[in-house]
Amino acid sequence: MGNPVILGAKLNMKRSALSTIEEQMQALLVKRSELTEAVEAVESEEDLTAIEVDVDVNEKEIEEQETEKGKLQEEIASLEAQIEELNNKNPENNKGEERKMKNKNVEIREAINGYVRSKGQTRDGFTSVEGGALIPEELLSPQEAPEDVIDLSKLVNVAKVNSGSGKYPVIKKSGSKMTSVAELAANPELAKPSITEVPYDIETYRGYIPVSQEAIDDADYDVTGLIADEIADQELNTKNGAIATVLKTATPKAVVGLDGLKAVFNKDIKKVYNAKAIISSSLYNVLDTMKDADGRYLLQTDITVASGKKLFGKEVVVLDDDMIGDADGDLVGFVGDPKASVTLFDRKRASVKWVDNDVYGQLLAGFVRFDVEKTDTEAGFYVTFTEEVAGA
Repeated sequence: MGNPVILGAKLNMKRSALSTIEEQMQALLVKRSELTEAVEAVESEEDLTAIEVDVDVNEKEIEEQETEKGKLQEEIASLEAQIEELNNKNPENNKGEERKMKNKNVEIREAINGYVRSKGQTRDGFTSVEGGALIPEELLSPQEAPEDVIDLSKLVNVAKVNSGSGKYPVIKKSGSKMTSVAELAANPELAKPSITEVPYDIETYRGYIPVSQEAIDDADYDVTGLIADEIADQELNTKNGAIATVLKTATPKAVVGLDGLKAVFNKDIKKVYNAKAIISSSLYNVLDTMKDADGRYLLQTDITVASGKKLFGKEVVVLDDDMIGDADGDLVGFVGDPKASVTLFDRKRASVKWVDNDVYGQLLAGFVRFDVEKTDTEAGFYVTFTEEVAGA
């Protein structure tokens, strides 16, 4: 079959080659997006012909890279299968970083299980927070998070705070310019910055998960792993809901058809902002089925952005109708710069603590403390979309 060390070296080489191919493909896809935009902007037949030649070359290069990528993936799968077979025959081949990582995770799990089983008396291996046990970040965040889970806190501004309330200074972009002066002339006064203090007031979100004493005493499965996953999920949902609520308070704007939506990006939002669209799934469905005059879909696939989709060259993020809207079927969304528009004031991470209970069991409680506030009223709009009636 072969030596696992040699096979491992070959596998690393193939993976490195695959990574290089993927980077090259990403660059080619970015170029294709640029060429597509260039086609729409040309004004002469001669320029169009030249760009179409580049498009053909680009598409051929992408096709060649796809073929090479497929071959590498097949070779990697074959090597992994051979290594797995050897490891199954000889468990000693499993030594290395993989075993170290597994042992580390086991130690962390056992540390928290010790805390659970001793009702908070054993705390080895993790940090205490006001009498509770802080859940390690590697357990709060799955190693392979599902791609369809959206974390809105990654899109907005996050400010770590150490107090329950306070004021957060926001400097408004003035758009003013410096003036030209003669040599040795006195400095003219520049436009004064407009500073707004946004007040924040940290709120505590909490709840509990009941754990019976029988489960604590007798369970042979990972009780704390289940609890950590549930707390992480509830924390994400809580923060997403609070951020979406603030996004919906942006300046309302009714738009009709694609031209109306495009006008928001083109002229209503200042170019200093990094605009994107955070829209309902119903609005996304409407836009995703629209085509331009040449029969091409308006929503373009783009692997350079987290969501994988762009509209008018701007990233599109899709939320459930009842999160960014009020009800199923709402054609709404936030269009603008969420990082400039909204700030999440983060006070404390999720923690667990024993709470007294009058039944034969315990309540494992989770706590999250934060506040979300609007920080720049000019950074975006809350749009309500209406489809354009043909012939109107």
